[in-house]
Amino acid sequence: MTTLRVAVLGLGYVGIPLVGACIKAGHSVLGFDTDDRVVANLNGGLSHVDDVASVEISSWVSQGFIATSDASTLTDIDVFIICVPTPLSDDGSPDLSAVRAASLTVAAQLDAARKPLVVLESTTYPGTTEEIVKPILESRGAIAKADFCLAFSPERIDPGNKEWDFQNTPKIVGGLTESCTDRAVEFYLTVTTEVVRTKGLKEAEMAKLLENTYRHVNIALVNELAKISHLLDIDFWDVIAAAETKPYGFQAFRPGPGVGGHCIPIDPNYLGHRVRTELGQSVRFVELAQEINASMPAYVVHRTEQLLRSDGKSLAGADILLLGVTYKANIGDQRESPAFGVARELRKAGAQVRFHDPLVESWIVDEESVPKMHDLASASAQATCSILLQAHDCYREPTALLGARLLLNTQGHIQLLSAGEGTNWMNL
Repeated sequence: MTTLRVAVLGLGYVGIPLVGACIKAGHSVLGFDTDDRVVANLNGGLSHVDDVASVEISSWVSQGFIATSDASTLTDIDVFIICVPTPLSDDGSPDLSAVRAASLTVAAQLDAARKPLVVLESTTYPGTTEEIVKPILESRGAIAKADFCLAFSPERIDPGNKEWDFQNTPKIVGGLTESCTDRAVEFYLTVTTEVVRTKGLKEAEMAKLLENTYRHVNIALVNELAKISHLLDIDFWDVIAAAETKPYGFQAFRPGPGVGGHCIPIDPNYLGHRVRTELGQSVRFVELAQEINASMPAYVVHRTEQLLRSDGKSLAGADILLLGVTYKANIGDQRESPAFGVARELRKAGAQVRFHDPLVESWIVDEESVPKMHDLASASAQATCSILLQAHDCYREPTALLGARLLLNTQGHIQLLSAGEGTNWMNL
């Protein structure tokens, strides 16, 4: 295998696992990020990503990995991979400023003599790679196909997943041309076990949006059915357990306090934006799913208020303890966590909010720090009501939540545990 000089632009939850895979494959890797703190920590052997330990970063550094915020050092590169964030603007439209900036950085360092491969991995709407990235890369005189190959390969990182990682998850690849796809497939086969070709760039871009919109819509479905089941006096968690025994034609999704993370709350907006601007139409399923999932934090507070009222208490002035404020179990990532919406709604209702989460050192909601409780037993016993938002392993222990006086469970797993004699609890 030929050793390639690879530059990974964007050293977050997507870029860091990619760096590790490239180093493991024997490539020479240079990491670029505009955050000087991230760069300094990585060069010092410190990780900021849940699934990558600091000892691994230290090993990479000892093997020659360098992180930098100096774009001028990105020279003699064979493969540029852009893994920068693609968040939403304040008005809900796609914010591609980081993609544009990274593309400009690559354009300044393209070496036509090496005919490098440039890959965009950042999630975006169909057409971005060809309509935005390509013109920027060609702005300094380089010509796609002749001077560089261009491809899109959507990231499929699932933080906290112990079974599927970067190396064994099939990699989707679509190129500007067949030869560009060939070049990208050849590269990714050095770092992954399976590569799936698409017809072109747009198909690869759309595949990522399909994956996450599928989850978004199905989560919204069970969230709405959970609300309806409560009104009909039906245990919806029991319904799901029964339905998922069907060996075909059904995949279980579970209700919760909302959707979070860097994909599900964001990606459907990219699809909706493209459809509105290009076709003047709406994606009705997507918009309805967004409406339902966005309503869940307020519904959590509504159910909390019902629980308090059943115990003769009021939400105004109540001391509410939030358990697990990350967007996913057993990881420390807070991005787009529904816990933010729950905290806002609780504050709006006049409640005092505290939190417990062993994976989060500090938590700030709307520029106001939320007090952290370190001792779970005493914190849940003192709180007027506890709300289980995220099913970290520590909350699954048989006696973990037995001290809670009132407990709203948004995760369902507590049905497997023994409730304390003095605990009044209910499911979402």
